[in-house]
Amino acid sequence: MINSQDLCAQARANVKEIDVHTLQQKIAEGARVIDVREPAEYAVGHIRQAVNMPRGVLEMQINQHPAVAGYDDALQRIAAEPLYLICRSGGRSALAAESLLRMGFDADKVISVAGGMNAWEEAKYPQVAGE
Repeated sequence: MINSQDLCAQARANVKEIDVHTLQQKIAEGARVIDVREPAEYAVGHIRQAVNMPRGVLEMQINQHPAVAGYDDALQRIAAEPLYLICRSGGRSALAAESLLRMGFDADKVISVAGGMNAWEEAKYPQVAGE
C-alpha cells in the first residue's frame, strides 16, 4: 500500500513544477492561477489573481474558469495557455496537475507550484483574504 507522501512524490515526478519566485514573475505577465485548496483555506489568504477550484472538483469545473466560461470549446481554450496550480504545500497541486495531464492537457502547460502557499508566504509575497 502506498501512503499519501509517496503518492504526492510520484505525482511531482510526473508534472512540471516551478518555484514561487517564477510564479510571481508569471503573474506579472498575466498568468492564470488556480488555487486547488478548499474554500475555507482560500478565504484565509490567497493570491489575488488566483481562482479557487478545490482539488475535489477541479476536473469537473475546469471548463468553468472565468477566462473561458460560456465558450463551447472551454477545455481547448483553457488548455491553450499555461495554467499554474497552487495549494498549501505543493502536494495537491501536483496531484491536480497529474489529473489534468490524464485529461489530455499539455505537460508543458500544466504547472504545479512547488512549496505552494507555504513557500509564497515565506517569500513574503502579497496575498488577500476573504474574497
